[in-house]
Amino acid sequence: MLNVTLKEHLIHVGDRFVLSLQRTLRIPNDGRTYPLPPGLGVFPVFKASDFPDHLPSSWLRENSFFIPMYQREALWLGFTATAWKPNAVMVAVGSVNAISAETEFEYLHGDPQNYVVCPQQSWLDGINSGQGTIRQFVAMPLGLGYTVESIITGEEKYGAIQIKVFEPKPGLFPDEPPVINGNDPVRSAGLASAATMGLGAGGQMKQKIYPDPYSLDTWDIDNFGEMTIHIINSKNFQAISGERCPPTPVDTAAYTKSGLPWFDLYDESEGDVVSPEDFANFASIEDADISEGSDIDQSRIHKLDKNDE
Repeated sequence: MLNVTLKEHLIHVGDRFVLSLQRTLRIPNDGRTYPLPPGLGVFPVFKASDFPDHLPSSWLRENSFFIPMYQREALWLGFTATAWKPNAVMVAVGSVNAISAETEFEYLHGDPQNYVVCPQQSWLDGINSGQGTIRQFVAMPLGLGYTVESIITGEEKYGAIQIKVFEPKPGLFPDEPPVINGNDPVRSAGLASAATMGLGAGGQMKQKIYPDPYSLDTWDIDNFGEMTIHIINSKNFQAISGERCPPTPVDTAAYTKSGLPWFDLYDESEGDVVSPEDFANFASIEDADISEGSDIDQSRIHKLDKNDE
């Protein structure tokens, strides 16, 4: 089993993989497909076992964490991994696999592919809706039928984000990094530096889920690190942690006015994992407060070359 540790609000798995949970703008659910918004800094991440008097006993298991989110706030997952020795990563929202819509979350398989390969997949912003798009991860209260888990399974058993990171089999990749000069494309901001919620499906944005460039047989199914990340309602966060919840990101009108960039990728040559039928026509969260300032200035869409990763 790979060691999972928390350092400065980043979750490290093994000696190479790092997970960040990034605050971001919630895109409107207005029928359009948006480019990728940048990160607005990492969410503070806390180890659940450090707060035994304030959390349910089921949260106090090994590698269990929590973050604060405002209702209807969005996030994306940032994956930092190495090309010279990549990782396979499974992601579930509640009990539902975010790539394949399956409720089984034990094993990797390739038909349909139920995982991503990192660093090829540097980010995951939502559930796989197919044709090069995802539906954005948005925090919603449990028990009201809004979450992906509720819509797919009819119940909410987990609510939390579940992640498994697998190592490749021994001997397939080098054990030491080569010397490489180059810069990674920067999308994130801040990566260097018990009312609960789950994740629903918000607006649609352009993002491919890349097919495994190696093969299913590349991955060591017995050598992995796993974690659970619970979502705390902002109203209860201070009572649990003793800290004030960070302010929510700006709305779309203020975001557009500020001139912050959107992002797109030069990845036209890459394939895209087919969306499961359960996600292809998935009903997203109704957004009654669509901002009037949501139009995107195309000149501010920054292209990132995926091959520079």
